[in-house]
Amino acid sequence: MKSELSRRNKKIVGVSLSIVLSCLMWGNLYAAPLVSGLPDFTELVEKVSPSVVKIQTEYTGKNKLSQRGANPQIPSMPDQQMPEIFRHFFGDDPRFYPQPFNGQPDNRTYEQPPRQAMGSGFVIAADGYILTNNHVVENADKITVDLNDGDEYTAVLVGTDPRSDLALIKIDAKNLPTVNFSKTNPKVGEWVLAIGSPFGLDYSVSAGIVSAMGRSLPSEDNSNYIPFIQTDVAINPGNSGGPLLNLSGEVVGINSQIFTRSGGYMGLSFAIPADLAVSVVAQLRDKGFVSRGWLGVSIQDVDKDLASSFGLDKPHGALVAQLVPNSPSQGLLQDGDIILAFNGNDIKKSGDLPHFVGATPAGTSAILKVLRDRSEKMVTVKLGELPDDPAQQTIGKNAKPSIANPAEANALGLVVETVDAAARKQLNINGGVVVREVTPDSPAEATGLVPGDVITQLGLVAINNETDFKKQCGLLQKGSPQAIRFFRGGQPVFRTILIK
Repeated sequence: MKSELSRRNKKIVGVSLSIVLSCLMWGNLYAAPLVSGLPDFTELVEKVSPSVVKIQTEYTGKNKLSQRGANPQIPSMPDQQMPEIFRHFFGDDPRFYPQPFNGQPDNRTYEQPPRQAMGSGFVIAADGYILTNNHVVENADKITVDLNDGDEYTAVLVGTDPRSDLALIKIDAKNLPTVNFSKTNPKVGEWVLAIGSPFGLDYSVSAGIVSAMGRSLPSEDNSNYIPFIQTDVAINPGNSGGPLLNLSGEVVGINSQIFTRSGGYMGLSFAIPADLAVSVVAQLRDKGFVSRGWLGVSIQDVDKDLASSFGLDKPHGALVAQLVPNSPSQGLLQDGDIILAFNGNDIKKSGDLPHFVGATPAGTSAILKVLRDRSEKMVTVKLGELPDDPAQQTIGKNAKPSIANPAEANALGLVVETVDAAARKQLNINGGVVVREVTPDSPAEATGLVPGDVITQLGLVAINNETDFKKQCGLLQKGSPQAIRFFRGGQPVFRTILIK
């Protein structure tokens, strides 16, 4: 009896051990780490460092102030409009942060004592071609390049592209070590490495990961042509223009900007992607400047309410707020069109559109998928060349429509009047109504309308005068957000308004 129990106990123990071991084995399989170990950057740094250079610039005598907004990467939005501060690495130098000038070029000059600034760059051709940021060398009287081996050269400026914040310089040297551009974009979560001279500390190395791709940063003239790579790599003054590298030692980006409230690194840095840089470099070497495709539209994002009002199942696309006069889009696109795709590339956010348009050569025919009157259609547009003058890219500002015959408040809670001919001309519109009063706790107040706004479209219907507005107000569907287009400060805006 005892021996039988003993055999049974041993069997039970054996089965239990088997179950425990199986559980441990499967548990280990499921708990196996997705990432093992950390990368060793030593070999990469030894390989690439000789191609990285330190750049010092000198500014002397009288310099003409740069036009505000000529470089879209230098933040120039009013403080109340800029939710985050994106700054370059030269502090409050007036050449990079000039005073507002009401849309006109600032031709003032100022006396400046000789001063120096510094940045980084990297050799892209053995015969001395070096890529860096435009803001590192802009307006410089002298550019000095220090190589890793201690040699020093005076560089000449080959060409600059303020819109991408890239510049190509050249030194008189041969057989220089070079670094190659990556042919593929990095992925979010991928390890990346920066080499540069932060605060003048030569050839400093910092590492991190790619935090996001395709970031759009604010600019005064809305010429958003860079889908930035966002990283958590430590970037500081002096890193500007240096390479952002993958683990193969290839350049995936050019370090350009940081987010900061202190002037130094705060965990967010931004790099210009390599594929964009390759295109820019080719044009700078060939002709010293860069030309870009131009569609000629003022656009905005589509939020959830706007998507519903236009008949979209989810927010996506670029909403055309207004067409620039005499632009390629004139007569082909309409105010209120939503551009869903450009040459087969889906437009997820409005900021995607300038990236695709800017990368397409002027004179090229582009096929746009457009949502108009709740139906999709294909529109072919021949792109123009992006004008150098920001005033030619946007609509007029500072319109102040006059007010005539008073009216009574309507279901939206608005008192409106037909705009006069002068305001129509200044805003480049065929008609509209100007808001005179907004009733408290009304649908109009909830939408954010204020006196002085000029309404040109309501519920996808054009508003030419007060009669059109009254008629359309009576036809609006209640309980469903309706699109409303208006001008404020000369700029077109789409929002939604809801009659409960």
